[in-house]
Amino acid sequence: MAKPNPTDLQKALKDANYPADRDSLVERAKDNGADRQLVDQLAHLKKGRFEGPDEVQKAVFKGK
Repeated sequence: MAKPNPTDLQKALKDANYPADRDSLVERAKDNGADRQLVDQLAHLKKGRFEGPDEVQKAVFKGK
């Protein structure tokens, strides 16, 4: 299975409402049919709240 990329993340979080907590982003990704690997990455983010999709992307792909 290919490693998730920013486009996968955008699709997974389509229609997410921000600010959002980690758990709501995980549920949104599941509802949008995201790849299990991407859902796991979201579930294990250290930060618990995100102000927008840019913050999520930085956390997922840069480990912050």
